[in-house]
Amino acid sequence: MGLARILIVEDEVIVARTIASQLDQLGYTVIGKASSGKAAISQASETKPDLILMDIIIKGEMDGITTAGYIHEQLDIPIIFLTAYGDEQTLERAKVTQPFGYVVKPFTIRDLRISIEIALVKHKLECELRESRDQLATLLNSMSDAVIATNEQGIITFINPAAEKITGWQATECLGKNISEIINMIDEVTGEEIENPVTKVLRQKQSLPLREFAALITKNSTKIPIANSASLLMRRLHEISGVVLVLWDLSERRHREYLEQSLKKEQELNHLKSLFISTVSHEFRNPLSVIQTAVELIEIQGNNLTEDKRNKYLKRIYGAVESMEKLMKDVLFMGKAEAGMLNYHPELINLEKFCQELIEEFELIEDGGHEIVFNCQSHNTNTLMDERLLHHLFRNLLSNAIK
Repeated sequence: MGLARILIVEDEVIVARTIASQLDQLGYTVIGKASSGKAAISQASETKPDLILMDIIIKGEMDGITTAGYIHEQLDIPIIFLTAYGDEQTLERAKVTQPFGYVVKPFTIRDLRISIEIALVKHKLECELRESRDQLATLLNSMSDAVIATNEQGIITFINPAAEKITGWQATECLGKNISEIINMIDEVTGEEIENPVTKVLRQKQSLPLREFAALITKNSTKIPIANSASLLMRRLHEISGVVLVLWDLSERRHREYLEQSLKKEQELNHLKSLFISTVSHEFRNPLSVIQTAVELIEIQGNNLTEDKRNKYLKRIYGAVESMEKLMKDVLFMGKAEAGMLNYHPELINLEKFCQELIEEFELIEDGGHEIVFNCQSHNTNTLMDERLLHHLFRNLLSNAIK
């Protein structure tokens, strides 16, 4: 990396010049020299160098380690310590600032070049990694699907806004807690509790496929229909680093399915109503035709009509009128049933007598040559029933059987 711009922080003038000369030989650009922490921070802020070579012992109130810590946090510029101090205590202090190199004096120009090249590559990779991480975080935070990540112990390490919305828990409340404290599910059909998918994945050490017909119990105890999947996060081969749980809110889908089912039922009901109207119209036409025919025959034959034929025609008219009256009663009965206005009024009746009277009534109306056989196998047929409703049911059964 030949054109890297480097700032030297060294309070020894001769040492600083020597380092600058070595950097020139290696093809780097020295953009400045500073002898104190304050001056180093000022120049770094203004010039934005690609790298800083920092001596630990420098002039001023701040030493090199303190200065490096500030620059690392505020400016994100890679730093290499060039120092004569290699003791354990100094090294531990330096590690806190996350330096990109630590070269103990005296060093060769080759040592300097290797440290600089490694530091520049490492910083570039870290920037790319941080950029990828930020892009991933932005992507996850902008997703409409709820995403929750945990470590290998099931402790929540990430939750996106969609997950906050669906669970009712804020990130500040969730992070650091076990997933079982936040996510609780039940079977949408049976209402039974479902094992937490993250706990199950960690126990079985394998990802779970997509599951539907589950309901999430939110923070305020409401139930939301969801689909969910849980996948293992691997640090390296065969080493689990955590689990990612994805939740999909199915409330709109369930609502849409409900509307579709309601629409289908409404369409079926409309079809049945149309069929009913068509059937009733047809049933009305039959007795009307009988009445019309009988009346026309009476008018045509006039005084020549015998008494037997007149009675026969009148019986047909009475039967047709009776059929129309029954049909009207059926229509009114169905209307009340659909409107939920049917009332049940049980009274003491004798079922055997009721059935015999019903058959006699039916045989007077229906003159189709059908024989109705009645058998009673009980000696006590007294019971409490609504005679009106029972009459309607049995009469329709007999009518349908004959038809």
